[in-house]
Amino acid sequence: MAKSKAKTLRITLVRSPIGYSLRQKRTVRALGLRRMHQTVEQEDSPVIRGMISKVSHLVKVEE
Repeated sequence: MAKSKAKTLRITLVRSPIGYSLRQKRTVRALGLRRMHQTVEQEDSPVIRGMISKVSHLVKVEE
């Protein structure tokens, strides 16, 4: 029985976290985003989904 590949999310930083709370800046950083328009791929999990929901106004997500 073959395991299916884990689903990934492509997350892109589209707005700067400057001017937002330190907590939101740290959440963006924890997602692996360092600079504007950078895209990272993260495994789809409830933890990552929760982080995305907290900074949804700063990022764009593609499934």
